[in-house]
Amino acid sequence: MFDHSKKYGILGLARSGIAAAFKIKSMGGNCFLSDMKPESEIPDAINLKADFECEFGQHSDKLLSCDEWIVSPGIPLTAPIIKLGREHKIKMISELEFGFQVKADDSKVIAVTGSNGKSTTASLIAHIISQSGKNCILAGNIGDAFCGFPIEQKGIDFIVLEVSSFQLDLIDSFRPDVALLLNITPDHLNRYESFNDYALSKFNIFRNQNQNDHAVLNMDDEIIRGHTDLVNSKTHYFSLDGFVNQIAELEAWTSDSKMVFKDNLECPFDELQIKGPHNQANAMSAVLACRCAIISDGEIISGIKSFTPLKHRLQYIASVNGVEFYNDSKATNTDSVKYALLSFEKPIRVIMGGSDKGEDFSVLTSLLKQKTKKVYLTGDTSDKMRTAWEGHIPVSVVDDFEACIKLAFHEANKGDVIVLSPACASYDKFRNFEHRGDAFINIVKKLVDDYEKE
Repeated sequence: MFDHSKKYGILGLARSGIAAAFKIKSMGGNCFLSDMKPESEIPDAINLKADFECEFGQHSDKLLSCDEWIVSPGIPLTAPIIKLGREHKIKMISELEFGFQVKADDSKVIAVTGSNGKSTTASLIAHIISQSGKNCILAGNIGDAFCGFPIEQKGIDFIVLEVSSFQLDLIDSFRPDVALLLNITPDHLNRYESFNDYALSKFNIFRNQNQNDHAVLNMDDEIIRGHTDLVNSKTHYFSLDGFVNQIAELEAWTSDSKMVFKDNLECPFDELQIKGPHNQANAMSAVLACRCAIISDGEIISGIKSFTPLKHRLQYIASVNGVEFYNDSKATNTDSVKYALLSFEKPIRVIMGGSDKGEDFSVLTSLLKQKTKKVYLTGDTSDKMRTAWEGHIPVSVVDDFEACIKLAFHEANKGDVIVLSPACASYDKFRNFEHRGDAFINIVKKLVDDYEKE
């Protein structure tokens, strides 16, 4: 329930923080906005100052007069302001938690987390449910923030949320009716003390569930298999792995180029518009989630067949002189790159590099040798990647992003595939992975125009 008497401190004025601030205001509450960035770097700062008490360029002691803080997922929990708040025993929550506290009781929540595949799976679930005629919104780490919707009003049947570990670190009562954990692979190791801490943060999604709720789990993932004791809700398992099929009570698996589900439901791989084994796993998890939401099998199969790939996720862009280009800018860790490489039978030239998140790139060496003709490196991690792979696979380093793409194209043969799959965050040269992917698309479109003119 929303407490009008509280004064909320909003730490971080990105999308989720601003959405929470306006939700508090619309419900008659009071909040103070604070961001370390200078005013010149805050979009719409003038209007924010007109609506709220704000400070820019610092987190001052004014925050200590607030009763509760809503902390942006971009702020590490080791930041000095967080330590100061804890010393003063100030309650801290995420925008995810606040949204759950104020949402109407009649809305069911389906939450998706994991290291990879969250956006595709959450979007697929929302697509299926919307196609079935239910009122459904898609929010969280994809699209608009949770609090950006009229979630306090009745009439929204389902809220599908893409959820990050950072958001789950500061939950209190958040309890999804259906929670999905897709996989856990090394990621964000610059934010957590250990891989185990990162993995356990993902399991927070199940923390408040009980036997009235549902958990959809990937039994191919060793970390998930080893922590099922942390799940107290009804479990629904899926797997691509034939061996696991023998040791777990599965409700979804693969057999003879098709997905197979409990109770005689099937869907051939070639009827899906999304590519690769990772997307087969995503589709299986989405089907199980929608079954938990009591969507009919006919509506579910119709929905997964009509779903198209998301932008920046193995997105086909164009074919230029017999060379195909794919934008996989969302591949910000090594496991995502593995999925991309396994999705193609054609020779691959892969463009990689960006800002470092602390991963061991050598884990890709064997697969790169097997699947790629050459790796093209650009960005801050170029030297680290070159050290990992030089002598094992052909490597070129080109700092300029456009020049790197053009080199890959000029060296490519007809029938090759050029994939932007960076294995890194984008903040060395771009605002986010979308900005990087859009830049890639624009460069490819220029190549298309140049060849059409010829």
